[in-house]
Amino acid sequence: QLQLVESGGGLVQPGGSLRLSCVASPFTVDYYTIGWFRQAPGKEREGVSCMPRRGGGSTNYADSVKGRFTISRDNAKNTVYLQMNSLKPEDTGVYYCAASSSYSCSGYTYWGQGTQVTVSS
Repeated sequence: QLQLVESGGGLVQPGGSLRLSCVASPFTVDYYTIGWFRQAPGKEREGVSCMPRRGGGSTNYADSVKGRFTISRDNAKNTVYLQMNSLKPEDTGVYYCAASSSYSCSGYTYWGQGTQVTVSS
């Protein structure tokens, strides 16, 4: 069974940056579509970004993070990253990575435990 572990969250001031990591084991992350999601207190979970598995489509981003967040994958480290720049208070929440066997950004069946991101001065 695929396991996902997120890290890299923390407290950052508005305008700052964080890089989240999602490490997959024991299977190769390249064989899965990986998505990043977040959930703010009192709000529903929302999709942030998605990187389809090899042979799938292109990466995509929520409108609220376009131009600020970048998803990437390091197959050698079996890790997917979410680089977050120009952070805003509304980016605060628990960030989760998820994996799907689909070639599209859907059907997520594996989830990490989440990492807290707090953007505040």
